[in-house]
Amino acid sequence: MKYLFLIVIGLLLNISNAHSQSKEQYNQRISSLKNRIETDFKDPKAGLYLETNGQNEKPFSYLWPLCALVQSANEYEVLQSKEKYLDSVLKSIDKYYSKRPPAPGYQAYVSAEGNDSRFYDDNQWIAIACLDAYERTHNAKYLTKAKMIYTFMMTGYDQKSGGGLYWKEDEKNTKNTCSNGPGIIIALQLYKATKEEKYFQIATDLYDWTNQHLRASSGVFYDAIKIPSMKIDSATYSYNTGTMLQSNVLLYELTNEDRYLDEAKFIAKAAKSHFYTFGKLPGHYWFNVVLLRGFQALYEVEEDKERWQFFVNDAERIWNEEKDSKGLVGHKPTKTLIDQAAMMEMYARLAEMKGV
Repeated sequence: MKYLFLIVIGLLLNISNAHSQSKEQYNQRISSLKNRIETDFKDPKAGLYLETNGQNEKPFSYLWPLCALVQSANEYEVLQSKEKYLDSVLKSIDKYYSKRPPAPGYQAYVSAEGNDSRFYDDNQWIAIACLDAYERTHNAKYLTKAKMIYTFMMTGYDQKSGGGLYWKEDEKNTKNTCSNGPGIIIALQLYKATKEEKYFQIATDLYDWTNQHLRASSGVFYDAIKIPSMKIDSATYSYNTGTMLQSNVLLYELTNEDRYLDEAKFIAKAAKSHFYTFGKLPGHYWFNVVLLRGFQALYEVEEDKERWQFFVNDAERIWNEEKDSKGLVGHKPTKTLIDQAAMMEMYARLAEMKGV
């Protein structure tokens, strides 16, 4: 009983501290994380980043952590409109560019080191950041890059299992929520930017397919369907539910059909119930900030602050409990680039939402 009492008191203190954070305090954290990333995780001579601040498998980072960094760079510029960070991250990402058929795209490791696998979702996260930047700046170079990635993404589409996008180019044996959810978002963002009907048609096709095959009755989303067995991988990760939450909000904004807003609210409620347990979110920061993207999109429509308060609480817990003496965040002594980028984006989005 005493132990339960202490847990409750701790949670209440955590909530109280979370509510007290100002936009300026979030900005200080964002700047601190950005500075640590550029100091501890970048090789300025090579123009490339490191996977961790410890012993690494490769001299430079794989692409995936940069998919987190490119979005956090965009959110940094949202808050600091006079600062330029996104283009420098994209310059590093360009070192992963591969022109090989059937379409250009970004590979998992630096292209100068030879050919490597290309993941559809890695490319999609970059496109989403570029489309966010295009909506913010109207600079056509971001739209051009996103269209290039869309073309590459669609090389991963076929009618096996009735449609859907594969996860990995050279191993077409699963179709995942993490490639179809972002695919919907990209197609809807491109439709919003260009008004070309083909993008909307692809978005709704992917949306219907993902809901048919990978949505749990509870409202969260499973990880993947295996090809050709059609067996479901029923693992649940917060980012998969996040992309489908955001997709529903985008569809509502574009169509004004209440069914999409109702579904978004249902998914949001299911996500909190499923992922926020014992006063914390699961341990992968970046998965969780992709879920926050969906909650932020919903908040901009309905303006219900209470719906996303648990993100505030968890982000405060991380800063207080999972930060080392150098200001780096993470569960383990060795810190990762993806964790720093994810929490930079997390605090940036929370600062943005405080300003809505």
